[in-house]
Amino acid sequence: MATITIEERVAALEERVAQFIPEEPAQGAPKAAWWKKLVGVYKNDTEFAEAGRLGREYRESLRPQADDAS
Repeated sequence: MATITIEERVAALEERVAQFIPEEPAQGAPKAAWWKKLVGVYKNDTEFAEAGRLGREYRESLRPQADDAS
């Protein structure tokens, strides 16, 4: 049975982990803001508008109601 050193095991693990980590962009390239990729994605989307309306309606239902008697 061949014995594997700690260094060999760590090197093998580092290779496997490197497969899951995306490569870093070039040093000179500016990193784009994540939110800029989402701008306009839901434009003219009726389901998104309905979800927003329902969320607003729910949040408004949680607000305390003003008394009309005051």
